[in-house]
Amino acid sequence: MDRVPPPHLPVMADRVAALLAPALSRPGAVLVDATLGAGGHTLALAARCPDIRVIGIDRDPNALAISQAAFDAAGVPTIPVTLVHAVFDQIATVVSGLGLDRVDAVLFDLGLSSMQIDTDERGFAYSRDVELDMRMDPNANLNAADVVNTYSMDSLARVLRQYGDEPNARRIAQAIVRRREQKALHRTGELVETISQAVPARSRRTGRNPAKRTFQALRIEVNGELDALHQALPAAIGLLGLGGRIAVLAYHSLEDRMAKRVLVAGASSSAPVGLPVEPEATKPRLRLLTRGAERASEAEITANPRAAAARLRAAERIRNEAA
Repeated sequence: MDRVPPPHLPVMADRVAALLAPALSRPGAVLVDATLGAGGHTLALAARCPDIRVIGIDRDPNALAISQAAFDAAGVPTIPVTLVHAVFDQIATVVSGLGLDRVDAVLFDLGLSSMQIDTDERGFAYSRDVELDMRMDPNANLNAADVVNTYSMDSLARVLRQYGDEPNARRIAQAIVRRREQKALHRTGELVETISQAVPARSRRTGRNPAKRTFQALRIEVNGELDALHQALPAAIGLLGLGGRIAVLAYHSLEDRMAKRVLVAGASSSAPVGLPVEPEATKPRLRLLTRGAERASEAEITANPRAAAARLRAAERIRNEAA
């Protein structure tokens, strides 16, 4: 029998709501929750800003159904809510398709949701022996079994090194290729066993499951997460009206570095050094709302261990593009 998922606890929900609420104070202000999940962050914002319009995007149709049920239970039907099955890099297409060219706030809560981890048939968890899958959208073509059974050794090593920062990437890739030559790998338990046998003994004594980095890397590869984020962040900033705000919750360094790079670039002047008067077109488009990446409190981490990895960054749109 599948485990019953624990109640969903949105990470840093109060802080996210505090950062985005000033942009959502006017009636009809538009919030785009680009990674809707179970809808916890949107519910927190709706409680503060009851006159908003919500556009919720998620690639996981199960998440859309769960969030709709949560909205119904909380009485959110009084707020206009549009749920869209899409990857967040389609944010501009989604918004324009609804007849809008500007929004007031955008939220990205990146990575894997607790409900995906705790649903065995999704194949995300290395702690349970289930079918290798890892698709955020169950209808997508590529899954984790495809990657481990068809990628070349060099390609596997690159994925593990690039997306998992795995120091034993080549050892693990070699071990996977050797094992699949005997029999294809289709279960998480087979992959965990292969990884454990491949890594040096010292890597098994660190207290961290030696498969953790590999599973992260495979999940990112299967779902094209960083490629999507690379497209989505600039698109989201481009949609913000003057005074609009964006918040990004990241859970590993690759996501957080990308969010930092995009937000800091938007908050920086592009004028050559030494100009006596800065042209309007080169002035910053954004104002950073967080000093570096904010972290969850110890109390929240105790209540919700997933919050321990969270890094929150936010910014406000302070200048429109030159005409």
